Amino acid sequence: MSAHGPPPPAAPSGRPDHLLEPARTRTGLALLHHEGSGSPCDVRLKLTREVLTIQKQDVVCVRGSSHGAHDSPSPSSPAADAPQYEKRWLDTLSVPLSMARISRCKAGTGKCRSGAFQVLAVDGVRTGVLQFHTARESADWLRAVSATISDLTLESMKMVNEGCSPCDQVVHMGWVRERLEGTSSRETFRSKFLALKGSLLYVFSTAPVSTLDWVRAEKTYNLCEVLFKLHKLWLADDGWLHEDCHLGPPGFAPQRPFSFSVLVGHGQSRVFSVDLGSELAAWERSFQRATFKEVQRSRSKTYTCSWQGEMLCFTVDFALGFTCSDSKTKNVLWRFKFSQLKGSSDDGNARVKLLFQHPDTKQIEVKELEFPDLTAVLHCVHAFLAAKVASVDPAFMDSQSFARK
Repeated sequence: MSAHGPPPPAAPSGRPDHLLEPARTRTGLALLHHEGSGSPCDVRLKLTREVLTIQKQDVVCVRGSSHGAHDSPSPSSPAADAPQYEKRWLDTLSVPLSMARISRCKAGTGKCRSGAFQVLAVDGVRTGVLQFHTARESADWLRAVSATISDLTLESMKMVNEGCSPCDQVVHMGWVRERLEGTSSRETFRSKFLALKGSLLYVFSTAPVSTLDWVRAEKTYNLCEVLFKLHKLWLADDGWLHEDCHLGPPGFAPQRPFSFSVLVGHGQSRVFSVDLGSELAAWERSFQRATFKEVQRSRSKTYTCSWQGEMLCFTVDFALGFTCSDSKTKNVLWRFKFSQLKGSSDDGNARVKLLFQHPDTKQIEVKELEFPDLTAVLHCVHAFLAAKVASVDPAFMDSQSFARK
C-alpha cells in the first residue's frame, strides 16, 4: 500500500486546497483482495455522496505521442514531440451506494475479517475485500461508507413515504445478516433487507427498489406481535470494544459483534446481526418507535380464545385495558385496566394466567385463557403496555435505548 500518485496541482490563488475536490469527497489507499483469485493489489479509494470508486495506478502518456508524430521535429528542438509518461490513478470500478450493503464477514459465515470489509451494490457489483493498514483506518472508512449508505437510504425512505399514506410510512430500513438455523449447507448467515413500514416488519431477500417490490416480501409480521430482543454484547478485557466497529485487539473477531432477535408467533425467533453499534442502536430505537406508532394507530387488538369450553374474545385496548367478552353475545365478562395487571404466567404452549388486582380490596383475581398463538398475544400485551408507559413518560423510550447505556 505504498504506491502514491503525483502531487495534486497547486490551488489557484485565493482558493484553498480542500476546495479542489467536491464536498464530502474522501480518498485513501487500501489493499484489494479478490476472493479466490491472485495476489492483492494497491488501490486508491474515492468516496463521494453516491459512489465508491476504486482506482488503480497506471502509466499514462501525458505529452507527445507514443506512436510517433505526423510532423518532424525542428532541428532546434529534436525532442519536442518525445512522449512523456506519468503514473496516475485511473478509475477501474464504481460501486453505487444507494441501497448498498457492507460486509465484514467471510461469505456465508459469521466470522469477521480483521480490519477489512467489502461493499456490495444492489445490482450485484462488489468491490472485493478492502484491507487497511491500521484498525483506525478501517474503522474510519467503515463509518464513512456506512454513513453515506445511511444518508442515501434516508433519501430513498423519503421518496417511498411521499407515495404512502400517513399510516403506512417507512420508519426504518436497511441490510442485516440473518443466522440460519438447522441448515445442512456450509452457509450459516445470509443477507436480508428489513423494513419497518406501517403496521408491518418486512423481510426481503433483495432490497425493494420499486413500488411493486413491497408486495414481494419474503415474510411480513405485525409489529404489535413481534418482540425485539437485544443480545448481550461481546466485551473486550478492558470493557467496551475498540471504537464503534468491534475491531478490537489483534486476532479478536467475535462471530456476531452486534446482534438482535425478532421473536415472532408460535415461539419462533429470527436472529440478525449488523456491523456497527450505531446500526444496532438505530434498529432498537426504530422498533420501539414503529411499534409505538402502530399501537397508537390500531388502538386495540382482539384475539379469539377459550376457557372451559367457552369461546371468548380477548381485547387489548389502549384506552380501556383488557376486556374479555363472549364471542357470540358480545357481552363483556370482565374488564381490567393496564395498571391492574400485577403479573402473569404461562405454560409455554397455549395457556396463560393473568393476575389482576382490585384497587379497593387489593385482592388478586386470576383469569386463565387459552390461545391458538399465545406468543403473539403476549407480545401484543407487551407492546401495548410499553406504549402506555411511553405515552405517560415521553422520555421512556429514550431511557430504554441501547445508545444511552
